[in-house]
Amino acid sequence: MSKKMKPKKIRLAKALRQNQRVPLWVIMKTKRRVVSHPKRRHWRRSSLE
Repeated sequence: MSKKMKPKKIRLAKALRQNQRVPLWVIMKTKRRVVSHPKRRHWRRSSLE
């Protein structure tokens, strides 16, 4: 792996983790007040950089 690719891969992995849905237990605990989160990103519609 090159020097430049490792930080980029780390950033992409973080973006992948952040892009997950709200857990079901959170939805249940808040009685559906929290259903979605505004920072969800679609891979085709918006870019990271």
